[in-house]
Amino acid sequence: MLRRVSLKGFKSIKEMDLELCALNVLIGANGAGKSNLVSFFKMINEMMGGRLQQYIGTSGRAHSLLHFGPKVTPQMEAQLRFDDDKSKNTYTMRLFHAAGDTLVFAEEQFSFQQKHFFVPKFIQLGSGHQETRIGKEEPDDKTMRWMLNNCRVYHFHDTSLTARVRQYCYIGDNRWLMPDAGNLAAFLLRLRDENGGSAYQRIVTTIRLIAPFFDDFDLELSGPGKKDVILNWREKGADQVFGPHQFSDGTLRAICLITLLLQPEDELPDLIIVDEPEIGLHPYALNVVASLFGKASHHTQVLISTQSNSFLDNFDPEDVIVVNREGKESKFERLNPMALETWLEEYSLGEIWEKNVIGGGPH
Repeated sequence: MLRRVSLKGFKSIKEMDLELCALNVLIGANGAGKSNLVSFFKMINEMMGGRLQQYIGTSGRAHSLLHFGPKVTPQMEAQLRFDDDKSKNTYTMRLFHAAGDTLVFAEEQFSFQQKHFFVPKFIQLGSGHQETRIGKEEPDDKTMRWMLNNCRVYHFHDTSLTARVRQYCYIGDNRWLMPDAGNLAAFLLRLRDENGGSAYQRIVTTIRLIAPFFDDFDLELSGPGKKDVILNWREKGADQVFGPHQFSDGTLRAICLITLLLQPEDELPDLIIVDEPEIGLHPYALNVVASLFGKASHHTQVLISTQSNSFLDNFDPEDVIVVNREGKESKFERLNPMALETWLEEYSLGEIWEKNVIGGGPH
């Protein structure tokens, strides 16, 4: 589990030291900084793929990533601590502003500390490099690389006609679900054909709860060599096969979320991160998806942000982290359930948020 994240100098986050639990729900007003924390993990994803410089270039260059630009914040720092039953594992990086309005590593290291030993083992990965050296230097790198790689950000907002999820995809690209679900058809095809299709059947059954017209997918291979597949489907009581362009945006987003959360438990990422999963969903679908996030948190770690009062009603106060913008910086604070006992006797958690009792609203 990713137990603690410390971050300095990233976008609106001047300084943050946040302890994470199995289920973490970020709430806050527009511009408070919720999405900035999510985008930090997106940067980690790109960094682990060897695309840090590309990410910096497409994010408005370094001055857009540093807190109020390099003149105010010449470097950013981050530390991620992963705990298990036997050890504490910490990754630390410090990126400084460099020529060309980019960022390079001023420091990169990780440490392992067995719980029955007092002294951690530090691995220094040097400085001055543009891309991470995790996984390239020491044998222990593979463990830390695996931990960082398994903190995955998913973003299913693009359901336009040209979105990848609505296009053909290669059937071999099916090991895990892409961040934008661009390989959803291939991923579902594998789940249908493996282990008796039990995970696939759970997904289809749950989709029917939020889309009663839906019968099943029709995942037939096509193209040269029968190597391509597209997200075709059938409606109940009809013989016609429909294409992915005939799913509504909300239904398609719900399908992506349901597939992500109901994949086999041993295939779940170690940390699932989703920004505003409620977008475009019907209130009933919201409740179904919220329930799936709760159930998934028994097998993996979840970090989500939301703007929805009704979505928030599905969670407990101890799951909630309130994000407030104080002056020029974002502040993160987990709710104290004891302080809300009296309020919760009469109001739901979403209603308490709406009344601005717990913060997280516009000032």
